[in-house]
Amino acid sequence: VQLQACGGGLVEAGGSLRLSCAASGSTFSRNTMGWFRQAPGKEREFVSTVNWSGDSTFYAGFVKGRFTCSRDNAKNTVYLEMNSLKPEDTAVYYCAASTRYTSLMGQQRNYDYWGQGTLVTVSS
Repeated sequence: VQLQACGGGLVEAGGSLRLSCAASGSTFSRNTMGWFRQAPGKEREFVSTVNWSGDSTFYAGFVKGRFTCSRDNAKNTVYLEMNSLKPEDTAVYYCAASTRYTSLMGQQRNYDYWGQGTLVTVSS
């Protein structure tokens, strides 16, 4: 599985961005997909995950209703819609795929494949 994330850019605080992550391979519809981010000087952290069918999502606490993770299995693509962006959301955002779906999908070690990341910069 190869993952290609895009959609990052520079946005003002309060603005919105939609990240996309396109996956290659025939197993996408069976994979759990996740989004993580890494801010400058910080460790990579969990943002969101969505199960294979898209009917179950989970978010990190700091999201607080601002982000929506979804997927389109027909397009082999997972999305992260980000609203009300804050300067502290500035980070490289990574998508990841897993062959598992457990209560521990917030942990990076449970993902098997990673994309290259897309930079999101939120100005104050």
